Amino acid sequence: MDISDQSEHRVKIYTDGACSGNPGPGGWAAVLFWRDAKKEISGFVEETTNQRMELMAAIRGLEALKKPCAVDLFSDSAYLINAFHKRWLVSWQRNGWVNSKKEPVANQDLWALLLELADTHEIVWHKVRGHSDNVYNNRCDELARAEILRAKG
Repeated sequence: MDISDQSEHRVKIYTDGACSGNPGPGGWAAVLFWRDAKKEISGFVEETTNQRMELMAAIRGLEALKKPCAVDLFSDSAYLINAFHKRWLVSWQRNGWVNSKKEPVANQDLWALLLELADTHEIVWHKVRGHSDNVYNNRCDELARAEILRAKG
């Protein structure tokens, strides 16, 4: 089934990750839109990095989908978006998960999860400006930071 033409399976996901220190406590968040429905999800990781939280936000947003969907995923993370747009993931896999500096690719465990999810859904990756005028990216940032603050008590 070609899901890209069926609006009933088209979803928009906005994501963001945050970290207090790098590494340090981190939060991730996603805002999902399907038809007229909106769902906000977020979570906390005790010791992590900003990059991992950006990836985790995308992973958790995609994992929240109950069936294969056509997804427009929006992120302010150049790290996340460029891995797909510039085909870094293809190169990393071809080179045995070694980057251009001949070092092991960071966050390989999360990239592997994202690749599995990308095989399940038809995803268009969109880069948005962070901390700018995108209301949903800003909302994700608020949610991710709130997770960190809540954990700090």
